Amino acid sequence: MKKTHLYLLALALVLTGIGAVVYKWKVLNFPLQPVTEVDVWTIQARIEYQPRRLPNTVTLQLPSDPPGFSILDERFVANNYSRLEESRGGHREVQWAIRRARGKQVLYYRATVVRNTESMMLGGRPKPGDPPVLEEPFSSAAQTVLNQVRERSADIATFAQELVRRFYVETPSQEVSLLLDSRPTAEGRAQLLAELLAWRNIPARILHGFLLGEGSGEAEMRPWLQVHNGSEWITIDLATAADGWPPNLFLWSASPAPLLVVDDNPNAKISFTVSHNLADALAMAERRLEVQNENLVRYSLLSLPLQTQQVYQVLLLVPVGAFIMLLLRNLVGIKTYGTFMPVLVALAFRDTGVIAGVILFISVVGTGLLVRFYLERLRLLLVPRLTAVLTVVVLLMAAVSVISNRLDIEVGLSIALFPMVIMAMTIERMSVTWEERGGGAAVREALGTLLVAALAALVMTWDLLEHLIFVFPELLLVLLGITLLLGRYSGYRLTELFRFRALAREAGPG
Repeated sequence: MKKTHLYLLALALVLTGIGAVVYKWKVLNFPLQPVTEVDVWTIQARIEYQPRRLPNTVTLQLPSDPPGFSILDERFVANNYSRLEESRGGHREVQWAIRRARGKQVLYYRATVVRNTESMMLGGRPKPGDPPVLEEPFSSAAQTVLNQVRERSADIATFAQELVRRFYVETPSQEVSLLLDSRPTAEGRAQLLAELLAWRNIPARILHGFLLGEGSGEAEMRPWLQVHNGSEWITIDLATAADGWPPNLFLWSASPAPLLVVDDNPNAKISFTVSHNLADALAMAERRLEVQNENLVRYSLLSLPLQTQQVYQVLLLVPVGAFIMLLLRNLVGIKTYGTFMPVLVALAFRDTGVIAGVILFISVVGTGLLVRFYLERLRLLLVPRLTAVLTVVVLLMAAVSVISNRLDIEVGLSIALFPMVIMAMTIERMSVTWEERGGGAAVREALGTLLVAALAALVMTWDLLEHLIFVFPELLLVLLGITLLLGRYSGYRLTELFRFRALAREAGPG
């Protein structure tokens, strides 16, 4: 196989892995840090009204895909009421109905929301509203105000901002005061602005929302103005006339329908409260993903039971340990017993700690090696000899655990987690090497195995790496691509440069 094919394959794997990680980080909002908290708000709408003797119907506008936020959960609390949710023209509403109700009625809607930077724009087709029919002197006052605003503006955005300023100054002009006499509320003032903009054929609409912060308590629902400049919607704060969509603005409704309608009951009240909390970013990303696309969670590691997830948190680190071993063996030149034995030993070091694990490993393997030399004198066959060594290893592990328990040394109890078969095979392999190539070679390979296992364990117990590999398992594709590239390396190893430095020194001067 040509090297070009290998390089293209490795590049494809690396780019695929990096692309998947960036997508999950930027779009799906999976956190890069193991301990990361995100802002979570619980928003509650409380409706209170005095019912009629006839059947009562309550209609409330609901948030629908608010820009910059995701709704993770919704709750409706209305005893003995029927509930009907509808979507009309991209707007949502809920309708409660009851045939008979007595006494003060209280209904609740509660939503849990979290930030979502994927969608920060509110769409919609621009359509100019119907100009209002005003009698004199209101018509002349409106024309005068619009003419004055036109002289102080350059485009649609500045026209709308100047119009808002004139209606929200402390001492408005006589014309503005006349127009405001019939619209004393904030809602009425916002509707008046939209109607005046319709006189100039400017598409405008009223939004309802409130600002979410770090505090908790009552929230002020207020209107916001949007105008269309021919290419996009521009949001204008009616309190300051500033343009731009505030990043903490939670849009409750963009529907032209009233926020709350209770049949023949204009005295119905609605109030909003917000509770701010911090939650685990990974859990929130999972819940947000379930709302957006349930299949992405269903076919991912996050859909597995917690016990199985804990297993994969360890298994996904095995390729990382193998990659560390690849670097140390193929590039550095450290010799070990077996190919993947150091990785398995490193898994045991995760529970005992590196220093304590090395001490326990040397104790068990050293004692087992002495037993192995004794069994050699009995001239046993391979399988019985391995069985005897394995039995001795188990007894040694049990003895160390009992002694550690009596001495209140907790780390000694973790020796039971060592792979027993690997320990037995290490003892057998070390004894064979001792006989064939001498004690020096056996000790060097044993030390190399411990060194690789210790370094791999240090990397595999890094909290940040554990989090990244489990949340972004696509990183293993990057590791695979680099492994393929290293698979063609056949040059000198670092240890060989030291071994042959004398030869290179003699041949160098020529």
